[in-house]
Amino acid sequence: MKQVYIETMGCQMNKSDTERMLGMLAHFNYVETKEPHEADLLMINTCSIRQLSEDKAFSAIGLWGKWKKHKPDLKIGFCGCVAQQKAEGILKRCPYVDFVLGTHTIYRLPDIIKRINQGERVCECEETHKTEADKEKDYEIKRVKSVNAWIPITEGCNNFCTYCIVPYTRGRERSREPEIIIKEAQDALNQGFKEITLLGQNVDSYGKDFKDKSYRLAQLLRDLNALEGNFRIRFVTSYPTDITDELIDTVVELDKVCEYFHIPMQSGSTPVLKAMNRRYDRETYAAIVKKVRDRVKDVTITSDFIAGFPGETEEQFVETLTAIDEFELDYSNTAAYSPREKTVAAKWVDKYIPEDVKTKRLARLNEQVRINCLKSNQKFIGREMEVLIEGFENHKGQNVITGRTRNNKIVHIPCDKDLTGEFVNVKITGAKTWYVNGELLNAEYDKISTSTAAAN
Repeated sequence: MKQVYIETMGCQMNKSDTERMLGMLAHFNYVETKEPHEADLLMINTCSIRQLSEDKAFSAIGLWGKWKKHKPDLKIGFCGCVAQQKAEGILKRCPYVDFVLGTHTIYRLPDIIKRINQGERVCECEETHKTEADKEKDYEIKRVKSVNAWIPITEGCNNFCTYCIVPYTRGRERSREPEIIIKEAQDALNQGFKEITLLGQNVDSYGKDFKDKSYRLAQLLRDLNALEGNFRIRFVTSYPTDITDELIDTVVELDKVCEYFHIPMQSGSTPVLKAMNRRYDRETYAAIVKKVRDRVKDVTITSDFIAGFPGETEEQFVETLTAIDEFELDYSNTAAYSPREKTVAAKWVDKYIPEDVKTKRLARLNEQVRINCLKSNQKFIGREMEVLIEGFENHKGQNVITGRTRNNKIVHIPCDKDLTGEFVNVKITGAKTWYVNGELLNAEYDKISTSTAAAN
């Protein structure tokens, strides 16, 4: 047996790709190790959404290159979005890298392993033909032991927002066949996973590229909801104007689909949204959020925002702060603008916001997110809610189980027994900025006592 270590950066899509690559490597007698020093094969699965992520990737790979001087048989692979973007340039820049593997070509990994073992250096980043993509059916997925299974349903993006590198690293939108998705979901449930999260850069675009235009995300959710068992279904990320009335009604109708929407806004200013090439203005986004809130009880709506987009004025930035408050967004991911190669906005050098201004705006943005997140959590104090337990730990001398509500609130609960993977009913007793506190209801204590006695 050989050992492989994969460092995964960035989004859930990268995490899913890593699980697929581990499944392929198992056919070559590779087992995963969490200790990079022990590995025979080192791989980094990179993210290029911001310059900082790209810099971290090259820093990590540089360290591995030094290890190779003392361990010449060590193999090193550079994968993911930066690989797709830089391609052959990585082999030139990093002579210690054995292969470069793009986002479109992960199912060429078995062939790459054979070739590097014969002494080749390989770069595979060209667009995968559909016949080659079908190879995914031949390999199992080595999922990380968890409660939640990530399942990609679309990849790529057609929107070409002026700041975003995704269309250049992940390509145009492509939907996976529903039967493959449903099988992966069933396999995950058979392995004991209790939550399925459907992934896509624009998950609501699922099925747009099918000949049968009637099979969209709503129908996929219905088919998954029909699978037997007690489990939850989530989906991320939603493009605002792709959220249809049918999808909202489906979320309300189906018992396993959670009351949670992640709807990136990016800016609260209509002129900035236009410069970003987003297909909506502030008023349209407000109407979409209101429609979701009016129809989905207890829904949590989260978002993404960029501070310091080229040309953004102070007044326009303040519109972002007021949007977070006005739309009562429950949580938001934030970032300072980072120019990305090939994107339109990267060329607007004369409009760049000074770094110190971006840093201050990001701090103010994070403070507004903090205020809103606490307000959102406080609304649920005193409520009884179902929680899926994700972990157990000793925190400051107290045993605590941690899980999530259906609407994606993180809950910390005092408990002396590891209930990971269990659904429990909890009363929310307090709220912190990023999580809520809860206590098990008496009926849940009785269940724990009974199961403990039976085990003894």
